[in-house]
Amino acid sequence: MTTMQTLTAKPRTPAGKGETRRLRSAGQVPAIAYGKGLTATALAIAPKDVLTILRSEKGKNTVVQLKVEGQSDFLAMIKDYSYHPLTRSLEHVDFVQVKLDQPVTVDVPLITHGKAAGVTLGGILRQVYRTLPISCLPDAIPLKIEHDVTNLSLNEAAATKDLTLPPGVTVLLPAEQTVVSVVAPEKDRTEDAAAPVAGAAAAAPAAGAAGAKAPAAAAPAKDAKKK
Repeated sequence: MTTMQTLTAKPRTPAGKGETRRLRSAGQVPAIAYGKGLTATALAIAPKDVLTILRSEKGKNTVVQLKVEGQSDFLAMIKDYSYHPLTRSLEHVDFVQVKLDQPVTVDVPLITHGKAAGVTLGGILRQVYRTLPISCLPDAIPLKIEHDVTNLSLNEAAATKDLTLPPGVTVLLPAEQTVVSVVAPEKDRTEDAAAPVAGAAAAAPAAGAAGAKAPAAAAPAKDAKKK
């Protein structure tokens, strides 16, 4: 396993919006850390340190060593975070404690490569999942999962069971779940769907003509009243 990145934080006492504003003015953002064996702890942390993690190769899936002043160090991952809607500055961070011998659930990108045979025939590659939910140990989280689509022909699909996964990684989707497929262009699919409807519409007048009764003869006019 590679060397853990370290984040340093200070404990804080939640005290409403005023305290949060003062914290941000001092160049810190409020955070919280929690976990199965960790009591929820309010923290103050430098936003630039968090942004460095978020912009790194693994992003949220990076395992860090969280050093909290006056407390024992522990391993954690960024569970969630939020930005200010206007300034886009970091506003809050949630950390979750992890243990190297206990699996975690995260999302990783699904990357396809190669040119599908069906695309050469005029089809469109449709990627159903851009990211995949997986389960594995924290130090085995892959950067991405790749799948070669070269052999996919028109109207064929690749399912979860077709993916090649790193050791110890499980995709949390049904085995038959489609993750990528090659479909006909929208125009072709629309025309195929419309053909039966058009045929039925054309048959309806013919059937009506064959089954229609001949119009009844007009009743003879009554004799005019003799004068």
